[in-house]
Amino acid sequence: MSLAAALWDANRKEAERILAHGFVRGLGDGSLPVESFKTYVAQDAYFLEAFSRAYAFCLANSTTREDLQDFAELIAGVLDELKLHGNYAARWQVDLGGVTPIAATRAYVDFLLEVARRGNLGETIAAMTPCMRLYAFLGRSLSAGPVAPRYADWVTTYADPGFEALAVRLEALLNRHATDNAAVRGNYARAMDLEYGFFDANL
Repeated sequence: MSLAAALWDANRKEAERILAHGFVRGLGDGSLPVESFKTYVAQDAYFLEAFSRAYAFCLANSTTREDLQDFAELIAGVLDELKLHGNYAARWQVDLGGVTPIAATRAYVDFLLEVARRGNLGETIAAMTPCMRLYAFLGRSLSAGPVAPRYADWVTTYADPGFEALAVRLEALLNRHATDNAAVRGNYARAMDLEYGFFDANL
C-alpha cells in the first residue's frame, strides 16, 4: 500500500463522518439553505487563495522539472475552482472581495501556511492532500445517488474525472516526497479534522 493510500485508509472514518454531515448531505439533496452556501462560497474562496499560496511554497521548494510541472498544473486547478466560485458569487450575489475569515477558515489557512513556510515538501503535501482527496470522495459519493438541481454544479465539479486526476497527482507527489513519520501522519489527520470543522462552521 502506498503512503497516500495508507494515510487515506487511516483517516477514512473521518471522511465518512464528513460525508454524513448535514452540510454535505444538504449539498446532495438540495436542502442546504442558500444563505449557508453563500457563506461557504465566500469562505472557501478565501481558503482556496491560501491553498494556492501553499502550492506556491511547494513549487519554490521543489527540486525537479517534473515537480515544477505538477505544482504548476495543481495551481491551475485551484484557479479553475475559483472561477467556479466566481460563478456562484454572480448567481447568488456573494461578495468575494475583502472576505473576513471565520475562525474555522482562519485555523485551516494558518495551519497550511505555517506548515508550508517551514519548507519541508513532504510535510506540506501531507497537509494539502486531504482537501483534494476528500473533495473527490465527496463528489463521487454524492453523485452515486440522486442529486438535487440546486447544488448539482458543486457535486459535478468534484465528481469529475479531471478533479480526481488532480487528487491522484497530488497523492503521487506525496508518495514521492513524504516519508511515513509522525509529522506527516499528524499533518494529514489535522487537515481532515479542519475539513470537518470548516463544513460544520458554515452550516
